[in-house]
Amino acid sequence: MNPATYRKDLTAQIIRQLETGTAPWQKPWNPDLAPLHGTPHNAMTERPYHGGNQLWLTCQGYADPRWCTYRQAKEQGWQVRKGEHSTAIEYWQWSERQKDEAGKFVEVKLDQPRVFYANVFNASQMENVPEARPVSLQWQPEEAAERILVASRADIRYDKTDTAFYSPRHDTIHLPPKVMFSDAQAFYGVALHELGHWSGHPSRLNRDLAHRFGSEGYAREELRAELASFFVASRLGIQHDPGQHAAYVDSWIKALQEDHNEIFRAAKDAEKITEFVLAFQQERTQHQDITAVETATRSSEMFGSPKSGPVRQSKKEVELEC
Repeated sequence: MNPATYRKDLTAQIIRQLETGTAPWQKPWNPDLAPLHGTPHNAMTERPYHGGNQLWLTCQGYADPRWCTYRQAKEQGWQVRKGEHSTAIEYWQWSERQKDEAGKFVEVKLDQPRVFYANVFNASQMENVPEARPVSLQWQPEEAAERILVASRADIRYDKTDTAFYSPRHDTIHLPPKVMFSDAQAFYGVALHELGHWSGHPSRLNRDLAHRFGSEGYAREELRAELASFFVASRLGIQHDPGQHAAYVDSWIKALQEDHNEIFRAAKDAEKITEFVLAFQQERTQHQDITAVETATRSSEMFGSPKSGPVRQSKKEVELEC
């Protein structure tokens, strides 16, 4: 299989999903799938798929996150149902183990990376597959999200009425007061999206954020933050609201049409953002543990005001809105 052809065909399918509003990050969060939420992963090794593969497998629309090859399924005594079609994924090998002069194996970077393809099936396409185990969450979604916000030490200011954005110039996140959101899930969905933009500061992941509102570069950054928001939501069980970002769909489609590699770059950057944000959840000092949980408990009592309404986007050029 030719990498250029594979990426062109895959991008074309994602564009069609965007045009019909069925790309996964355009769909409302489904609480019925919460027990199975998580990153698509190999059913045998339990290793998650990454980057473009992670996004592409999610795009297939299966509730079950488990995937494997036909051979792996057969080894487990599972049977792919007749007529089911596989999904292609792409692997790149950047290094390999070689013996050095002393006869020891060392990892050596390849002059030219090698590309491989595999065809995988979802667990729901097979017979005799055991039921998926519900994901065991160490923290409740709202507690995990609050823990991340606290541990990040981001400068978050609740000084807006119906807009939310990250200001690269001042390195500050601006949100409406929590009481303006319909519930805790809605608040944390927006806050974590803006934290995704915040991760691009030069002192963190160092992405280019200097783009005017409505520009191609602006849309590309929004695509990265949107994908990261979707990935984080699936990992934490936090509500993902695609309606906040519908205005960017045409710009995303244009960017993907012009460059078949853009969706892979965006997914790779989104994965970096996701891992960067989720790393804050792992900090385990006693003070942070107590503070995050207590703060989340207090915060959960502050939502659902009669004044609650949708948080809209600002049109200011110097900011990265949600």
